[in-house]
Amino acid sequence: MADFWKLVQNENMKIYRRPRTWIMFGFVVLVPVLISVLVAVMDGTDSMNNWELMRLESSIVFQLITVFAVVKAADSVAGEFTWGTIKLLLIRPWSRSSILLSKYISVLLFSLLFIAVCFAVTFTVNVAIFGYDASPKGLIPETSPLAGGSPWTYMGASYLLLFVSQIVIVTFGFMFSAAFRSSGLAIGLSIFLLLSGSLISGLLSLTGKAWIKFVLFPHLQLMSYLDSGTGPLPNHPTTLGFSLAVLAVYFVLFNLVSWAVFCKRDVAG
Repeated sequence: MADFWKLVQNENMKIYRRPRTWIMFGFVVLVPVLISVLVAVMDGTDSMNNWELMRLESSIVFQLITVFAVVKAADSVAGEFTWGTIKLLLIRPWSRSSILLSKYISVLLFSLLFIAVCFAVTFTVNVAIFGYDASPKGLIPETSPLAGGSPWTYMGASYLLLFVSQIVIVTFGFMFSAAFRSSGLAIGLSIFLLLSGSLISGLLSLTGKAWIKFVLFPHLQLMSYLDSGTGPLPNHPTTLGFSLAVLAVYFVLFNLVSWAVFCKRDVAG
C-alpha cells in the first residue's frame, strides 16, 4: 500500500510541476475576486449579500474546474502515449491497474483541491467585501426542499451535488484518454458533455419515451433537485436516489472500459 501511495505522489508531482497547473489555480482564485470587486464597484456593497454572490461565483468556477480536471484526466494517460513515456512507466514494478488507478486518484485529488480553494476564496472574498449575512435570503429558492434552512447546508449540498456530476464527467474523459490515446478527443467530448447537458436534457424532456430516464445527460443536472425538487426531467418524474443510481451505473461502466482497454493494450510498438 505504501508503494502505491508513492505512485500517487509521483503522479501528483507530474501535475503540480507544470506551469499550466498554477495558471489554472490562478483562474480559480482570481475569477471570484474580480466578479466580487466589479459588483461592489458597479452596484455597491448593498446590492447583494455574500451568499448570493458566492453561489454565482461557485457555479462559474465549478465549470472551469471541471474543464481543468478533464484536461488533466485526458493528459494523464494519453499524454504518456503522446510523449512516449508510457513504456518507461510500464517497465517499473507496478501493475497496469495500479498505474491507472494512481492516475485516476491524482486527478480526483486535483479536482478536490481546486474545489476546496474555490469554496475558501468565494466565501472569504465576499464576506470581506459584502459582510456576513447569517440568513439565507436571496440564496435558497422558495421551491427548494431546503427553503428556510441554513445557507451553510444549502452551499454544502450544492458543492456535493456539483462534485458528483463532475466526477462522472471527468471519468468519461479519463475513459476516452485510456481507450483511444487521444487527449484532444477526450477533452472535446467531455466538454461537449459538460456544456450540452442542459440543452439535451431540455430536448429529451419534451419526448414521451420512458427510456430517456436512463440517458446520462439529464442526470448530470443534479442541482435541479436542490433548487426545485422536481428533478431534471419535469415530464418524467425522478428522484435524487434514482439519478444517483443512474450516474453510478455510468461511472462503473466508464471505469470498466478504461481498465479493460488499458490493461490489455499492447504498447510495445
